[in-house]
Amino acid sequence: MTTAQLDEFEKLLEESFTSKLSVADVVRGQIVKKENDGYLVDIGAKSEGFLPVREIPASMVDELKIGDCKEFYILKEDEDEKSGMLLSLKRVACAQAWQILQNAKISGETVFAKVVSLVKGGVIVEVQDLRGFIPASQLRTGMPFDGLMNQEIEAKVLEADAKRNKLILSQRQALAEQREQLVDEVISNLEVDQIVEGEVVRIADFGAFIDINGVDGLLPISEISWQRIKHPSDVLTLGQKIEVKVLKIDDDLKRISLSLKRIGDNPWEEIEDKFKEGEIITGTVNKVTSFGAFINIFPGVEALLPVAEMKDPEANPFDVYKNGEEVKVLIKKFTPQEHRIALSVKDINE
Repeated sequence: MTTAQLDEFEKLLEESFTSKLSVADVVRGQIVKKENDGYLVDIGAKSEGFLPVREIPASMVDELKIGDCKEFYILKEDEDEKSGMLLSLKRVACAQAWQILQNAKISGETVFAKVVSLVKGGVIVEVQDLRGFIPASQLRTGMPFDGLMNQEIEAKVLEADAKRNKLILSQRQALAEQREQLVDEVISNLEVDQIVEGEVVRIADFGAFIDINGVDGLLPISEISWQRIKHPSDVLTLGQKIEVKVLKIDDDLKRISLSLKRIGDNPWEEIEDKFKEGEIITGTVNKVTSFGAFINIFPGVEALLPVAEMKDPEANPFDVYKNGEEVKVLIKKFTPQEHRIALSVKDINE
């Protein structure tokens, strides 16, 4: 072979290495050497490609080893003299992850998502090394709370758009499907008056939802405490574990009604022998309204002091009484069986 022919052969050989590979191609290669800041990879080119640590998915960082064969995405050509091409495993994993999530959306399968951040309007989750968003309306709790951080939750894929980098999921849809499968079994194992342990999973103005073995039961605000409360959140917090009593089971509607206050003693029964009509006692103002003031006379028991029975019926009750103030009152009517006690201050003065 002449010198000219040899030069031509070397030129063709060099072109054969480089002409088939370009930026954005996916090529199969083998990891051949570990460097301080990455790996050298044999991809069949004239020189090894270089895989920086920053281009390795977090889930694979500790798993890579010499000899592994994988598919690599070509980021750049001739990055420097040390490495012929700059490679990425993240790009390949990212494309595969989007495809997995798109398939999950189509099939309706659930995925596991790790909560990594609480933001206004929902939570940021990590799925297949991708970041996604679960709106508050699609959370079981209806709102994000600290107890969700770093938790893995099941969710349905609502939207998976790789081009727009948009991943939206729903925890509520995943749970709704599970509930249909669980509800009959859970309800069949419950009885009225049974005391069970549950977790507070949602708080609303009218009460709280308690998870009982995967099925939500309703704890109405009226069944939270014997004492008057303004909102369920005054007593309960999301994620809190509590014991509740089963009040009612509706087999047709698949609903469970619960009570927290009925686990303890009924204070209205306790006071039957403690007070009597005509007795003067000291109570604490619990709430002031336009028609009177509610006075706490025993833990869990409120009695009404109507405006007409105040010292000055013409005065504005909000000017006369303040929450937390101690007052002397006379028990004018005492019917604990009906959960009613009427008070008077005017009759004390008279």
